[in-house]
Amino acid sequence: MSTPAPTLPLRTLLRMTRPGFLGITVVAVLLGVAIAAACGHGPHVYTALATLLLACLAHAAGNVLNDYHDALNGADAANTGGIYPYTGGSRLIQDRVVTPQQTRELFYLLAFLLCAFGLLLAVKSTGWVIMLGLAGVLLTWAYSAPPLALMKHGMGEFVVALVWGLVVVGADAVQRGSLFIIPVVTAVSYALLVTNILLINGVPDAPSDALVGKRTLAVLLGPRGAALAYLLISTLAHGWLAGGVWLLYQPEPALWGLLSWPLSLLAFVLFWRAARTPQALRPAIVLTIATALLHGLAMAAGFWSIARF
Repeated sequence: MSTPAPTLPLRTLLRMTRPGFLGITVVAVLLGVAIAAACGHGPHVYTALATLLLACLAHAAGNVLNDYHDALNGADAANTGGIYPYTGGSRLIQDRVVTPQQTRELFYLLAFLLCAFGLLLAVKSTGWVIMLGLAGVLLTWAYSAPPLALMKHGMGEFVVALVWGLVVVGADAVQRGSLFIIPVVTAVSYALLVTNILLINGVPDAPSDALVGKRTLAVLLGPRGAALAYLLISTLAHGWLAGGVWLLYQPEPALWGLLSWPLSLLAFVLFWRAARTPQALRPAIVLTIATALLHGLAMAAGFWSIARF
């Protein structure tokens, strides 16, 4: 193993943010902007791009903070069964590419940039951005950091659902200038499917998480219980979308999001079969990520179709 460099190259800094997962945030922002456009608000290109940048900064900061605290509590060091790059963190601290101190300093930098540019965006759009952004930052901190460390108390998945729901609602609010019911209702199904990513990723990590006292759903329910919870969340997500359209809270083109349901069912089948052999979960994990991305993009396309015509 190498000794961490005193000055980290840009490539290493980027790896520390786990950029492969930022796609789910990009899609959340696209969905929020599309909802606003369908309602006749925008798209305002510059504020949309600023929202995208800030949301990705927030997600990156959360990933870095999580790596830092998982290094302190020993979860990542104890994790010998992770499926890289999907589970077990970035492994950069454990491989001695970076130090915990460098990881903490990167988090401080990202948090500073997030706060500074977030205030500027709020001035250009709506004060609700400050409230939503503050809620997202606090939830991200509470997920990983003591004294709350909600990921250790069976609430990590719930926090993840809230955070990605806020991203959709916030992206809409920046364009609209206010809060509205349609993005709130629409965000639920996408947030639930993002939650399933965390749920299935927790299965390979469950033994090491249990050793350090992290009570994820995978630890609490066991592999087969987690698979059943996965199916329940997936069914609830797609059922929520159908129900929202039926009750006229969402327009009919939002039903394009149901295209992800067959993919989600296939992921569940693979999850169930490999639940007791977590190292075989890679295909199910990839399909779970693809399900969330397809769901969000398909709904966004539906809303964009309304904005266009």
